[in-house]
Amino acid sequence: MSQIPPSEVLYAVADHVATITLNAPERMNTISRAMLDELTAALLRANDDKAVRCVILTGTGRAFCAGLDLREARGEGGISTASSSTTLNLRNTPPTVLQAMDKPTICAVNGGAAGYGMDTALGCDIRIMAQSAKLAAAFVKRGVVPESGGTWLLPRMIGWAKAAELIFTGRTLSAAESLQWGLTNAVVPDAELMDAARAMAQEIAANAPLAVQASKRMMRIGLNENFPDHVHHVYLQLLPLFKTQDMAEGMRAFLEKRTPDFKGQ
Repeated sequence: MSQIPPSEVLYAVADHVATITLNAPERMNTISRAMLDELTAALLRANDDKAVRCVILTGTGRAFCAGLDLREARGEGGISTASSSTTLNLRNTPPTVLQAMDKPTICAVNGGAAGYGMDTALGCDIRIMAQSAKLAAAFVKRGVVPESGGTWLLPRMIGWAKAAELIFTGRTLSAAESLQWGLTNAVVPDAELMDAARAMAQEIAANAPLAVQASKRMMRIGLNENFPDHVHHVYLQLLPLFKTQDMAEGMRAFLEKRTPDFKGQ
């Protein structure tokens, strides 16, 4: 009897937090076509689940994600071959799905994040890195460009000059250097990584989810519009929030000096 291969992406939900785990440690979680599809499906599932208020993305083993699976890519029908590029829907791949998600995302970078893995980590809203983790912008060392969002994300995150330095040199940053460059929110001991990520996810999940998600939408929209237009769009987002049970609960809890109990309604 043939065995069913294990899923390359694990999905679990607890306490309003979805944890999505890249699960191919034997190849350092390099992205195969199957993993690409499974990761997209998991992200969409979390974004559509009303019970989920925050998402943690991490990996098993000693790497978060060492980039694309070059062994598969070199094979017939691999993810980087000309034949596959005509069928790959870039609008439904992890970088674009991450960018469009309303749910807050935290990347718990458990190890090396190189190439596609680095771009995927940067695509999350928040990054917490284990002390042993690294960000490797090795694209130009492989003869390619940051193909999964890096050229859009990095100049906005750290400015043109720093982004140019990192991309053009193909440098690898340690966790401490990533913190200095402003590419991670925190660095913690390896054994404490998931506890730190869950603690932040729980802090986010305790807030009014509709307000959190609206705030993220406004931040995303604000990247590409002027201030007067942005203020107008924020006002339009605020109007429906005034009618929610969560806003009423938040006001009552403030007046009653207690912790609010938000329902996402």
